[in-house]
Amino acid sequence: MKILYFAWLREKAGRAEETVDVPPGVATVGALIDWLKGQGEGHKAAFADPSLVRVAVNQEYVKLDHPVRRGDEVAFFPPVTGG
Repeated sequence: MKILYFAWLREKAGRAEETVDVPPGVATVGALIDWLKGQGEGHKAAFADPSLVRVAVNQEYVKLDHPVRRGDEVAFFPPVTGG
């Protein structure tokens, strides 16, 4: 699974992207976030408040209960505001 991080999530995670092999049982975006939080202090800081994180799976905006599968591209980014 390819993971992309944008803006302050990239800064906290310490990387712009990574490829991960998630364990069985990580079947939703929310479960992926929980698993990523255990992968190091940077990830833990990036996902300290999941309500501040927006997600796209395969370039479509999704919610935390959306399923994820091997081979997906998952992008994490802060809420976007306009003005």
